[in-house]
Amino acid sequence: MSTLMVQGTTSDAGKSALVTALCRLLARRNLSVAPFKPQNMALNSAVTSDGGEIGRAQAVQAQAANIPCHTDMNPVLLKPNSDTGAQVIIQGKAISTLEAQSYHNYKQVAMSAVLESYQRLAGQYQSIIVEGAGSPAEINLRENDIANMGFAEAVDCPVILIADINRGGVFAHLVGTLELLSESERARIKGFVINRFRGDISLLQNGLDWLEQRTGIPVLGVLPYLHRLHLEAEDSLNLDAVTASQDGLKVIVPSLPRLSNHTDFDPLLLHPQVDLQIIHKDQPMPPADLIILPGSKSVRADLTALREQGWDQAIRRHLRYGGKVLGICGGFQMLGQSIDDPDGIEGKAGKTCGLGLLEMQTTLQPEKQLHNATGQLLLEDTTISGYEIHAGHTQGAALDQPLVDLGSRCDGAISEDNQIIGTYLHGLFESKESCDSLLRWAGLAEPQSPDYHLQREQGIDRITDAVTEHLDLSALAELLELNSL
Repeated sequence: MSTLMVQGTTSDAGKSALVTALCRLLARRNLSVAPFKPQNMALNSAVTSDGGEIGRAQAVQAQAANIPCHTDMNPVLLKPNSDTGAQVIIQGKAISTLEAQSYHNYKQVAMSAVLESYQRLAGQYQSIIVEGAGSPAEINLRENDIANMGFAEAVDCPVILIADINRGGVFAHLVGTLELLSESERARIKGFVINRFRGDISLLQNGLDWLEQRTGIPVLGVLPYLHRLHLEAEDSLNLDAVTASQDGLKVIVPSLPRLSNHTDFDPLLLHPQVDLQIIHKDQPMPPADLIILPGSKSVRADLTALREQGWDQAIRRHLRYGGKVLGICGGFQMLGQSIDDPDGIEGKAGKTCGLGLLEMQTTLQPEKQLHNATGQLLLEDTTISGYEIHAGHTQGAALDQPLVDLGSRCDGAISEDNQIIGTYLHGLFESKESCDSLLRWAGLAEPQSPDYHLQREQGIDRITDAVTEHLDLSALAELLELNSL
């Protein structure tokens, strides 16, 4: 078993994409490989085959490796619910909500879960490709580090350092990161990768030569900027791959402070018949065919933020003019009459009035619901697949007309006038059948939804092809203790 870790000079340097590509590259060579991220901080998560919750990036990387995603691939997941606090998820299960200082003190306990999960994967796969978090040069976070060099030192693995040249200052990022590491940590870095380069590579060569001479570390390759590359993003909406038509169905998503599982909207961002707009703070809601209220990690606080923007009145005006509204998970809860948090799961205990658009009430409960689900979308009796990640129980007369039949139970609601629908299911636009049905309901006469699963595979293959072409595969094989790649 071999282990290789990818760390970045900054967040969004390309760590997730490179790990994804390396997983697919090894899978193409018929090698068993698994992704691993010791600690992840993201509001975009996935439900695993063993019924837990991990970061979305590791689910994509597992797909690249052609294996089911598992909680051991991301043993520590932090889901922020304020600027200083986060829900702590260990090996797929939420254990507590901690403030930043309390979590810092908890890291030694978390490290035992990290190493336990790593050892289990190491016993099952030939190679483990590890993704770091943020930057290893964050001095204030280095004590008891479990996300970057702390983990690399614990398991004694080599590290590749990736930097994004598109940000500017790439040589400063790389050299500066090295300068802030200890001697033993610097010795772990076996190669540099420069990401998102545009232009004539010959104009970069003298800089690459200087970097190698200055540091004694080889540049393993320079990856090109891949325009409109689609990979499901870990913690921000990927707007680079948008292909929508300005003449398409007008869809609006308000960007709430704790918006979660934003990959729900990736199929719409890529849809050639849909014009999806993300509306940010202090922006008015323009006319649209459909407003989607997204998932939220802090539903009551996000509902308050929505009201402060005046978006609640804009939604009512939208409905008066015949528009449609869809609520997903937390957005579904907002559509009801009240959201009660008696145990203070998302913050201070209390109850918040909902938008009152559906006759139902939600109570937040300590036990989180985590399910992969398949059923029938009752708008047109089409098949739908998705997943649930929520801590609320909803009841009321609105549920007597459900949106989804899951066989053993029903989910969601359809309003009597057919203008409002809601569901706890994420991923409802991913299949062509259900996407077509939902877009017809929203007003698109002849939807022709692309195969989103194929689009996702094409993105993985595209970044893998770039890595295969532009990186030193012999050096990678040596780092992975393989004869060749």
